[in-house]
Amino acid sequence: MHTPKPIRIANIIIVAVALSASAVAAPITLRLDATEAARKIYRAELTIPANPGPFTLFYPKWIPGEHAPTGPITDLAGLKIFAGGKTLDWKRDSVEMFAFHLTVPAGVSILDVKLNFLSTPDASGFSSAASATSELAIISWNQMVLYPQGKASDGLEVTAHLRLPPEWKFGTALPVARAEGNDIEFKTVSLTTLVDSPILAGRHFRRMELSPGATPAHYLDVAADTDEALNASPELIAKYRRLVKEAQALFGATHYREYHFLLALSDQIAHFGLEHHESSDVQTRLPFLTDAATQMVGATLLPHEFVHSWNGKYRRPQGLATPDYEQPMKGDLLWVYEGLTEYLGWMLAARSGLVTPGQSREFLALDAAALDNRAGREWRPLADTAVAAQLLYAARTDWESLRRGVDFYDEGLLIWLEADIIIRQQSQGRKSLDDFCRAFHGGPSGPPQVKPYAFENLTEVLNTIAPYDWNGFFQARLNATGTDRAPLGGVEAGGYRLTYTDKASNGQKAREQISKNVSEAYSVGLRLNEDGSIMDVLPEMAAANAGIGPGMKIVAVNGREYSTDALRAAIRNTKSGGPLELLVLNGKAFSTFRLNYRDGEKYPILQPNGQPALLDEILKPRA
Repeated sequence: MHTPKPIRIANIIIVAVALSASAVAAPITLRLDATEAARKIYRAELTIPANPGPFTLFYPKWIPGEHAPTGPITDLAGLKIFAGGKTLDWKRDSVEMFAFHLTVPAGVSILDVKLNFLSTPDASGFSSAASATSELAIISWNQMVLYPQGKASDGLEVTAHLRLPPEWKFGTALPVARAEGNDIEFKTVSLTTLVDSPILAGRHFRRMELSPGATPAHYLDVAADTDEALNASPELIAKYRRLVKEAQALFGATHYREYHFLLALSDQIAHFGLEHHESSDVQTRLPFLTDAATQMVGATLLPHEFVHSWNGKYRRPQGLATPDYEQPMKGDLLWVYEGLTEYLGWMLAARSGLVTPGQSREFLALDAAALDNRAGREWRPLADTAVAAQLLYAARTDWESLRRGVDFYDEGLLIWLEADIIIRQQSQGRKSLDDFCRAFHGGPSGPPQVKPYAFENLTEVLNTIAPYDWNGFFQARLNATGTDRAPLGGVEAGGYRLTYTDKASNGQKAREQISKNVSEAYSVGLRLNEDGSIMDVLPEMAAANAGIGPGMKIVAVNGREYSTDALRAAIRNTKSGGPLELLVLNGKAFSTFRLNYRDGEKYPILQPNGQPALLDEILKPRA
């Protein structure tokens, strides 16, 4: 930022700059009518301080946490801009299409803006995907606001007002000034804080205290499509209370005034998690709190997003710490932002009792096997999956093994597990990655702030914990291509080895039950929907060698109508010489494929390898 030098001859210019700054220093006012959320339409009115002359308003484009230009500009409708009661013409920029140019008349200091946001029913995507039902809504403020282009979001203040449907309750980390019925006025905050503070609201709503009597306070705010879905057991609530304690023990400090886990439960909305500094937006299946299998499969959801308050929001890679929502983000360090968070979320889920150590190992085996059989490792280094994240988040799932997706999540977990083991070995058990977390993410507690970092800052702190060639360690794992396996050094030095058995683990069964998918990836190389539609085919395995590809559909197995049980029985029988013949529909054409395969079913598990079980030690509670 350029600051004018205070020289005497520039007094007039300085005064002009001061007046201009004052003109835009008044808060933006945002009034949002969400009473038609069930119809998936929101109506916003804004008053925006402005200066006479050419003026540009910007719709948020690069959304924090989504690491991509995912601002849903195509769902903006009904845009009208007024000055002094008169309608102003606006023109979209022909290159930067999130920008709207206009001319502010002389003597005008305030613009009145009206816009509608049309929330999609499509469940694919992140916060711009389906987020409202007849019973609940998740409000992301970035979808409802325009701001003066070129202004840093920290330097813009907004006073937001919200009207909800009658009898709806809400949860948010955004500080409330007053609430009367379904009308809420929030305290004036920076645009950064507003966008970072979504609202969860609904007819069926429950708030659970997770740190009773403690400061800062922690809440689990839940909105669901039914009252029954809110019935979390006391035992489950106790585990989330332990999660708060375990996270505080891990990091040694907090960087929020209070924290809200915002949990939306519905089968009609998109399912994902998105981090914020003082809250997390988690949207998942309706029975998440009441069904054991659903809860087990999603056990790392809340821990992952909670960890982001420290790793991602407080400590943030320089390339992701942009000053506004226009500057492109750089994902080079997403293997830290997301990969380390994936590891710590997995670890905290076990430490807090949301899953058992055995279940943690089962899910680790599934993820490790997927990466260990990733054909795309031949050509694409892990580093490129981070750099290209903004493309890969929206990539199709067919040929995922050959393409590689956002592997920096699960492979990042493996890398940071290995780093944890190395620290323990180098320090003869005196130190661990917990010590790095306290040194790097801890510091004094207080309200939200951002401390950007570069790769060198990361390795410097690691070397204070346990001297090692950390630069070489990370570079080798980030940039390798060829036929090398996934980085399983942490698994193996942690006392286990990845192997395969003819019985699917309970973890795999639960995942398949919830996702309605079927994996025969490590036998014949197929991942399918339960109706036989083929999602992915692993290259160089039996199905691919026979000529089968994604997008096809298996309709019969050995002359019998397709079912998951029929396919698995046929694969099982290959070990005793049975045939494996698949009738496959490709578009409108049927073809028969005979697979050359004789090894039966194969499902990944971790087995002890005789070394000290450091992995088990990592998963033990600390608080």
